[in-house]
Amino acid sequence: MKKRILAAVLTAVMAMGALTGCGSTAGNDNYTIGIMQYAVHGSLDNCREGFIQGLAEEGIVEGENLTIEYVNAQADNGTSAMTASNFVSKKVDMICAIATPCAMAAYNATMNTDIPVIYTAVSDPVEAGLANEDGTPVGNITGTSDALAVDAQLKMIREVLPEAKTIGIIYTTSEANSISTIAEYGFEIVDSGVTAMSEVALAAADIASKVDCITNLTDNTVVSALQTVLDEANKAGIPVFGSEVEQVKAGCVASMGLEYIELGKQTGKMAARVLKGEAEASELNFEVISEPSLYVNFAAAEKINLELPENYKTDAYQSFDEIVVQ
Repeated sequence: MKKRILAAVLTAVMAMGALTGCGSTAGNDNYTIGIMQYAVHGSLDNCREGFIQGLAEEGIVEGENLTIEYVNAQADNGTSAMTASNFVSKKVDMICAIATPCAMAAYNATMNTDIPVIYTAVSDPVEAGLANEDGTPVGNITGTSDALAVDAQLKMIREVLPEAKTIGIIYTTSEANSISTIAEYGFEIVDSGVTAMSEVALAAADIASKVDCITNLTDNTVVSALQTVLDEANKAGIPVFGSEVEQVKAGCVASMGLEYIELGKQTGKMAARVLKGEAEASELNFEVISEPSLYVNFAAAEKINLELPENYKTDAYQSFDEIVVQ
């Protein structure tokens, strides 16, 4: 008797599940995404946060129908490659690669699999070998670019420093995006290449004595050592211009930069299309965010006795009156 009652209850529950969708993955698939992030700094953290938000806005919510496995490579290319291989061995549904080295590692690891890769914060996907000249993917990989708005950045620097002749740039020689961005500058450049974060201090001390200002690229190794660059620039009494809002919060004077949470959201929405089967990653050209925004830190300018244009108080998308170091 008890067995018959139990069977009846189970039948009723299963029937209710069929009617309401409870207990079924139909129309509500469960996904596992491996997120690999190259380094710890604000812009890449914001990309990750925005990516998760973008997925949620498309109905793919962590803790409900989404499991995330997250690894930070701590700016180490070997760790990036190992992480990508581990994600492949676990047969995740997708890899989200944040920053160029991770995107390249994920592409190489998934080349002979059907695991799609969605990247973000890759400044030059073509130069990195992740996309063709027309923007089409080279494989089952696509995403979003954080290409620096060079013209807008240079115009802003000229407004702040009308007499500036030399601009210092520190970049990582192993990052394709860093090298390609340098080539676009029309100013007289004093540049210094580094191969690791430990070399940034010496490069910053040397370059700060030779230039009118320093401008950061979207270079992950250098941005991870931003406080080192700022310390040397402050000693020399020259401004550092950032490439996005988090750098300005941390002490750069200004930036015509990107909003990385929005870039991450855009990436998340692309990922949702792929997960839902609406498109293959190999069918989607990489995307760029439309317009840069002006960010200003008046406290950073005051620290080196730099007077910013009066209109920056009203024209800035976001401004700060203190330096906040995370």
